[in-house]
This record gives sequence, C-alpha cells and structure tokens, in this order.
Amino acid sequence: MSSLHRRACALKQRERQAQIDALFAVYSQPLSKKEEKLHALPLSRLVSECKSGSVAPNDVLSAYGKKTLRAHQLTNCITDFMFEEALEIPAFAVYTSTSESDAGSVNAQMRDCPLLGVPISLKDTVNIAGHDTTIGLSRFVNHPVPTSAPLVRMLQDAGAILHAKTTVPTVLIAIETESDVFGRTSNPYNTAHSVGASTGGGGALVACGGSKIEIATDLAGSSRIPAHFCGIYGLKGSVGRFPMWGTVWAMPGFESVQIVAAPMAGSLADLEEFWKRMVAMKPWTYDFTCVPLPWQKVDLQIEGRKLKWGVIWEDGICEPSPACKRALSLVANALKLQGHEVVEFSPPSISDLLTLGYQLVFSDGGVQMRDIGLPGETLNPPLKGTIDLLALPRFMKNIIGYFKRATDPFYATLVKTMHPKTVLEERDLVARRDQFRAEWHERWTEEHLDFVILVPHPLPALENGTGERASLISAGYTFLFNLLDYTAGVLPVTFVDKLTDSLPPDFMSSPKYKGMNAIAQGAYSVYDAEKMHGLPCGVQIAGRRMEEEKVLEGMKVIETALALAGTPFVPKVLV
Repeated sequence: MSSLHRRACALKQRERQAQIDALFAVYSQPLSKKEEKLHALPLSRLVSECKSGSVAPNDVLSAYGKKTLRAHQLTNCITDFMFEEALEIPAFAVYTSTSESDAGSVNAQMRDCPLLGVPISLKDTVNIAGHDTTIGLSRFVNHPVPTSAPLVRMLQDAGAILHAKTTVPTVLIAIETESDVFGRTSNPYNTAHSVGASTGGGGALVACGGSKIEIATDLAGSSRIPAHFCGIYGLKGSVGRFPMWGTVWAMPGFESVQIVAAPMAGSLADLEEFWKRMVAMKPWTYDFTCVPLPWQKVDLQIEGRKLKWGVIWEDGICEPSPACKRALSLVANALKLQGHEVVEFSPPSISDLLTLGYQLVFSDGGVQMRDIGLPGETLNPPLKGTIDLLALPRFMKNIIGYFKRATDPFYATLVKTMHPKTVLEERDLVARRDQFRAEWHERWTEEHLDFVILVPHPLPALENGTGERASLISAGYTFLFNLLDYTAGVLPVTFVDKLTDSLPPDFMSSPKYKGMNAIAQGAYSVYDAEKMHGLPCGVQIAGRRMEEEKVLEGMKVIETALALAGTPFVPKVLV
C-alpha cells in the first residue's frame, strides 16, 4: 500500500510537469511593456477594459500566465495549470464571434459578467470538473471530480479566468505548506521560509502577481496566516456569506467550528471589488449554504466620524514577537494620529476559549485526519504530534498534567483535555462555545467598539521545517475568530528589520523566556530577526458576524492612516 502512495505521488508530479512542458513558449518569456501595463490594472479597470474590447482575455492570460509560471518556478505553488481551458467559457464568446447579428446578445452577456477577464486561482480544495481535488493526499490523485463547485460555476458565469489550482499541505491542518504529493511551497520573499498554511500556494502566487484573487478557505487562519507571511490581503467572512459547497476537506461533517471561504488579493481595492461583485451576483442562488444578504453600503471615511479600536496585545498563550508587535504598534499609533480612539481590549479569556476550540477540532481523537491518507503518507510534524498526544492513554496525560500544572498551567490543561469526546461531551463543548460568544458580544457592546486589532500570528514567516517547534497552537490569534464566527481581515504593514526587531542576545537564558509556557518557548525558539529580515508583517482586524463590508472599510481606514503617518506598506516585485 505504501508503494501505491509513492506511485500516486510520482504520477501527479509527472502530470504537473507535463502540463508545464505543454505550455506555449510565450509563457517563459518576460512580460512585454504592454503586458506590464495590463498587469498593473486594478480589478475594476481590468474588467472595464475587457468589456470595452480594448483588452482581450487571452492578453490577460498571457501576462498572468507568465507571472504564474515564474511564481511556481520560484516557490512550487501550483498543482494544476489550466491556462487554455480557462478561456473556454461562454463569457468569452465576444472575442471569437464575427456575426453582427449576435452583437446585441453578446454585449448583454458581457454586461452580466462582473469579473470579465479577472485571473482567479483556486485552492486545491475547490472542486473543478475534470481535475483532482487532492487536499495534499495521494489517495485523491487521478480521481478527477465530475462536477464543479457552485462557486466555480458562479465565477465562470462572471467571466473570470480560472487558470490555476494552488498547493496545500497534507490534510490541510498545518502551519507550513508541504505534502508528499507536491513537495514544499516556499515564501517568495525568502525561499528558506514558509508561506504558512493551508492556503500557502495561493499566498505565494498572489504575492508574486500570478493571480488577482485566490479562492482560499479558513478554519483557523488558513488564509490569514499565509496573507500575513506573504504580505498580501485577505478577508475571512462569517459562515454563510460566501459559497462553500463543493469544497473538500479532511473532516467532512464536522460543524462545531465551520470552515469558510476567505478570498485573498494583492491589493485592498481588488479584495473589496471582488467581494462586492461576488455578493452582487446573489451567491445564494448558486449555493444553498449562502445567506441571502445583499451587499451593504458602508463608508466610514466619508462619514468622518472617529472610530473606537480595541487592541489585543497578546492572547495569554504566546506574546507576539518584536517584529509583529511593532507592526501592531505602527497601526495603533497611526490611528491615534488621525484622532481615532485606541484602547486596550481585555475580552473574556482567550486561552480558555482556544482550549475549548482545540478539543472541538480534535473531538474524534484525530481519527478522520489520521486515517484519510494511504499507508506511507507523511503527516506534517505539528499535526502528527497532536494526533500522537491524543492517542496517549488518559492516565499518562493526567500524570503529565499533574507535573506541569504548577509551571505551565495552560499546557497542563491542554494535555489533560485532549482526548476523544463522547457525543454528550461534544455537545457540552458547543454549549460552552456559545456562552463564550455571548460573553464576547456583551463585552464588545459594553465598550462600544467598532473593531478589534491584533497580530495574525506571533511570528513572521517561519524558517522551513520549524513548524513543529512553533506548533499548531500558535495559530490561536486567528483561530479565535473562527470560534466566534466573526469577520476578520489581514493587511500587510511592514517588514522585519534585523536591527529593530532582534531579541536581546541573552534572551533564551532570561527569566522572561524561562517563565514562558511550552507553546511560547517553542515559538520563540524559531524567531530570528536576522534570518527573517525583509519578510512581511501584517495586522489582523476583526468585526462582528456578517460585517464583511465594515471590516473592509476598517482596513481602508488603517491603510490611509499608515500612509498619512508616513509608513505605507510598499510590496516588492518578486518575479
């Protein structure tokens, strides 16, 4: 059976290489001046140019195809190259039709295509007919799905160019993007570092300019951590706001913490335009999981009122590293300079909520994720370590917890509670989750907050292979908002500076380090400002449920404040 796994991996890698070899030679050439101008167009302008006929979809594909191939060569971020078939949709009939009698119907069709000519990539969890949906597993290789997800049909009706699928880690739950099927995906800013997970391939591709929009998914930061690591923008909506039916993951049927779609983009303007145009297409008519909620007009900047921002400086488990804390401070100070009220927010215990959340995610003892792969399939070390912990006899975990309770109460509690749950135990956890949601709502309302800001992760992009030391638990800053079902976005703020963001030379022997819990010590053991120099650092902004429009506006307020403070984020040209 392990040989079956190896053969499937080799087959998929040969298939991908064959796709690359079959690409037209033009995709290996540099962008022309015309293509560079086309590539620089924002989403709204690109659609207008395509509708006017001054830009053809094949011109768009030529420019973005070149960027996609370069991005893959640099980072290993693509699972499927779908360049030619991306143009084989009815929305592009106008560019091949020569019949004048069809002109009226063609023009009407174009008016109904709000994403005409927009290159969009799909995480390898989204079903698209004729292609595998592997979620990084060899068992799904050479099993092309027969039907596309409603989201894919919706994007095709909108005139989007669906040109690539992007890499994910094995079974998705990870902090680095690596699988036996596709290998490791690296950070385009520094290929010795991680892109995050699980939408790592999409993060790398968007950062390299190979796609306008990546269709990501998010259970515990799977889109927001790659956005933070790769210096791009992302927005996780609430359950039901964006189409999700027809996406695959390793725990079907699990509802206690629901996975959601979370688009990513290279600019905030593109991200907002995409969300607005998608909701205008009435996604609930395509996907039964969507709430029939039209786009709400929110314009906080024209209103001119000053906003109240709550800052969460740490989650009680792992204090942000100097680089990430500095990014958060830059945002808080920039907002204050514009007259906004910025206060420290002390919500109900985050560590207690996260402990509850980890129990929910692994309430089956990790069986679904452990057993879904073929024999010989490699699980990423952080996930394997968690599953191994779950498999320990409870009396052993109680002993570990007993001896750790005085020096590391968080880890002691986590170890003792991480075991398979009965139906009644899981229902009790869900009831407690809802109590936390009620308490957060009450605290947020009492303090009259518009938004909460915090880091997306305590670290910048990890060095490759260090995810086990950083651990899955370090994703608590993002997982928090999946448990609450709050809207949360990430935007880039600054870059790591090896001088400003370094730890003291004796930090690892300091009382502060020795007083940290095991999770924080593991995270700080991989923090190295010199190695991380030049990597992006972002900030996370959260609103309440179904506040996607408001959070996007809040992201614009932050971006404007940073520019007025003289510290705008300027992305680098990577390929």
